[in-house]
Formats: sequence, structure tokens, C-alpha cells
Amino acid sequence: MLLIAAATTMAACAGTEPAPSGSAASPSSVPSTTSAPAIPTPSQTLTISPSSATQLCDMIRPELSNFRVQGPTLGKIALNAIVHDWGLRNGGINGHVLADKAMIDRITTESCPEVRSEALTALELPTLAAGLAF
Repeated sequence: MLLIAAATTMAACAGTEPAPSGSAASPSSVPSTTSAPAIPTPSQTLTISPSSATQLCDMIRPELSNFRVQGPTLGKIALNAIVHDWGLRNGGINGHVLADKAMIDRITTESCPEVRSEALTALELPTLAAGLAF
């Protein structure tokens, strides 16, 4: 998880500062480095298979009672862990989830609206996206 956060931060910061004017370093003379893969943006469509959507629902469903017992603070941490694990299991789409957190709401609204509703109530959230911090 730390590696993904570091890669995300590095990718976001890469190339954001232009070289000072009059600088000896020009874009053609700056050595190239291996860049981190670009994080997909919400405008890039990511198709989630029905089996992957069901898998997300199946991962959240057994944790609903824990969300209620642990309360919103600890429950949100658990939700983040579940979504992160689900993203890794489905081709490492964590970067896309980070760029489009609302996709978790779209998936659960379509695939398991009752699970989503119970999670929102237990976690005291308006949307599942609002509980995702990673």
C-alpha cells in the first residue's frame, strides 16, 4: 500500500515544475527516468465484470456487522482495506479507484444495493466514496 501511495505521489509530482529560465538544463538534456504508470482518470472507462462486482459485494457483506460494532471510524478503515484488497485482486485497479472513488458506489448500487445501504448506515456515510481515503 505504501508503494502505491509513493508511486502515486511521484507520478502526480513528475514534471510539475518547469526548468528555470536561463537554466543549463533543457528538456532534451535532462536524463530520462523510468516513470511510474499513469493513473487512469475517471474519463477512462473501466469495465468491471459482473463476477468482480459480485466479489466486491461478497467481501463487504460479512463485514457489515463489524462495521456496526466497530463504529464509523474503525469501520471506514476496514472499508478501505476491503476496497484496496478487491482492487489488487482485480488486476491492480487501485489507481483507477483512487481517481474515481464513486465507481465503488456505482458497482454496489447495481450489484448489491442492500449491502451498500447497510454499509452507508453503519459507517454513517452519504456515499461509500466519502469513506475511501486511499
